[in-house]
Amino acid sequence: MPVTRDAVLNALSRIALPGGGDLVSRDMVRALGIEGETVRFVIEAPDPGQAAGLESVRAAAQAAVEALPGVARASVVLTAHGPAPKAPPEQGLKFGRHPTPQSGPETPAGIDRILAVGSGKGGVGKSTVASNLAVALARQGRRVGLLDADIYGPSQPRMMGVTRRAASADGKTIEPVVAHGVTMMSIGLMLDEGQAVVWRGPMLMGALQQMLSQVNWGPLDVLVVDLPPGTGDIQLTLCQRTRLTGAIVVSTPQDVALIDARKAIDMFGKLGTPVLGLIENMSTYVCPNCGHEAHIFGHGGVAAEAEALGVPLLGALPLALEVRLAGDAGQPVALGEGPQADAYAHIAARLIGGGMA
Repeated sequence: MPVTRDAVLNALSRIALPGGGDLVSRDMVRALGIEGETVRFVIEAPDPGQAAGLESVRAAAQAAVEALPGVARASVVLTAHGPAPKAPPEQGLKFGRHPTPQSGPETPAGIDRILAVGSGKGGVGKSTVASNLAVALARQGRRVGLLDADIYGPSQPRMMGVTRRAASADGKTIEPVVAHGVTMMSIGLMLDEGQAVVWRGPMLMGALQQMLSQVNWGPLDVLVVDLPPGTGDIQLTLCQRTRLTGAIVVSTPQDVALIDARKAIDMFGKLGTPVLGLIENMSTYVCPNCGHEAHIFGHGGVAAEAEALGVPLLGALPLALEVRLAGDAGQPVALGEGPQADAYAHIAARLIGGGMA
């Protein structure tokens, strides 16, 4: 017999919350949907501070729903909504200063691994890969952070569905935002949408240093860093000032993209950052109407490059309309089910299995 909405809500009403009440009585269940034997819903906390302590509640809710007759799988996303409980950073925090001296590469406290996601050029889907990879890692039980290091073109707030600003109570420590189970920070969380960042190199480097060292990331298994395209100040600063686990390079298959991808790979080599693998994005396109498969940007070029370099091809991701729609809607495709989500889950599993995430 198919599971009903009332049965799901009844099960969730038995999940107690810290401070009293339950998920239903405190109106924290959102977007509840039932598709066959799969149940999907969102647990929405009032603010990021409360969301950070509710992972055990999310896990309990998933277990309770999956125990219901007629349910094969429950997809549960933990997010936050509402105004941040602390003042916005511009009321006390000066952001975009010159970098401060360091004695050598450092790792922010509580972060086990840092993965840089880079590309030689723009337009290859690097930011889409970074956000979906972060979500896929979180869905497999990792404590994940996402740092949008593209200062001039921050896109992660839109892709992760975050509209609130980050906060700082003391003008020194920045409280990040939690979305889809991922702790995230971006310069876009401190600006109005459409507001340009007009800074020279030293201010870029200082902003990156602040987002690494002044953000209250909390304990993380892995921090995914979405780099800007190219081989400039941000890449140099990150590699020289931070102990990186390694880099993942994203490229589309065509020769023009691969030329620039090789430059990114060469840059990481010169800076002593291991390249953990390559991802071929927009690898193939399957027509949703007739099923014809087309290789719009070519096919296999990144795989050949990975073989030549002796590094893994972590995955070949298709060109798909639903990926773009999901990113524009702030609901990364890795949150759902289907071939696109499975592709990111496979990459996340490879990174976890290899001790890289």
